Amino acid sequence: MFAIADDVLDLCRSVGHEATVLAVLADGLRNGPGDGSVLHDAVAAAGDLSAPHPHLEAWRDVYRAFGAKPQRTPCSAEALRKRAARGDLPSVNRLVDAYNAVSIRFAVPIGGEDRAALVGTERLVRSVGDESFDTVKDGLPVVETPEPGEVIWRDDLGVTCRRWNWRQGRRTALTDATTSAVFLLEGLDTDLTPAATLLCELLDADSVRIERLA
Repeated sequence: MFAIADDVLDLCRSVGHEATVLAVLADGLRNGPGDGSVLHDAVAAAGDLSAPHPHLEAWRDVYRAFGAKPQRTPCSAEALRKRAARGDLPSVNRLVDAYNAVSIRFAVPIGGEDRAALVGTERLVRSVGDESFDTVKDGLPVVETPEPGEVIWRDDLGVTCRRWNWRQGRRTALTDATTSAVFLLEGLDTDLTPAATLLCELLDADSVRIERLA
């Protein structure tokens, strides 16, 4: 169901970093209104959100390696922590709040996707440049294409997340009706086990398991 291309891992190594990807697979999920206390506790545990973080600096290295500009399009964890530092972090729903809380606390990029919306194998690859990406721009739905060589998550239909972990698409987004999901945790030179374990604890599901993809 999942695959990581060797050339993506080699790209990380070319700038001195070793990538790890864990998938948290949850079934029988129960979503619902968010609980702001989960996010509040994560912000309190994260320490100084405005201070430089070595893990996020490593992600900047990798973004530059595939041609992205992290100062304009930072990885999801960096963008999320900046929002939290400004006090701009509204509760979304139980599932999104859970993985956002873990992302903030550990400075780890995490994406959540509805497994029922995925088609075929979801894979982390370098883009050809003609893949479709279903997103929103200026409040309206649009279809974009990634830059050639960009690192993307995709399935058989198209891109599910651009610039590795910058922006997720609409098609596989978690909704109130989601009962089966995958949460992708991505790290550079770091142990993702504590983050994955906490996420498992925060999810209200019939079954949850952790699978190492890289």
